[in-house]
Amino acid sequence: MATIDTLAFDDLDARTAYALWRLRQQVFVVEQASPYPDLDGRDLDPATRHVLARDGGELVGCLRVLDDGSHARIGRVAVTPSARGRGLARDLMDVALAGIGERDVRLDAQTGLTAFYESYGFAVSGPEFVEDGVAHVPMVRR
Repeated sequence: MATIDTLAFDDLDARTAYALWRLRQQVFVVEQASPYPDLDGRDLDPATRHVLARDGGELVGCLRVLDDGSHARIGRVAVTPSARGRGLARDLMDVALAGIGERDVRLDAQTGLTAFYESYGFAVSGPEFVEDGVAHVPMVRR
C-alpha cells in the first residue's frame, strides 16, 4: 500500500528531490520520448505542492500543484511502470484535489487521458495542441 504525502519544495530532502526529478525524467523524457524543460523553476515556488506516492520508501508516483493566481494547475502526473494499474494516479489526484478545495483547477491532459480527468469533473476547454511531441488538450474544473 502506497503512502501519499504533500510537500513544499523546502520540505523535500535531497534524496526525495532527486527521486522526484528522476521519476519525471524516466516517464516523460525516456518512456514517452518527450524531451521537455522539466526544471522550469516552478518546483521552487513557495506555493507549489508536490504530491508524492511512496511504496516501501520508493517513490512510485507524483504530481505537482501550482498556484496560477486565479486558479490552481495540476501537472507532471507520473507513475512508474512497475506501479501502474493499482490506482495510484487516482490516489494522487484525490489528495491533490482535496488540498485545492473549491478553487478552479486547470491542467493540460495528454489526449489519451481525457476520460480519466473527466471522471473528476474536468471538461475540455480548448483545442488539442502538441507539446514536446505529445498531443494534449486543455481542461478545466470549476
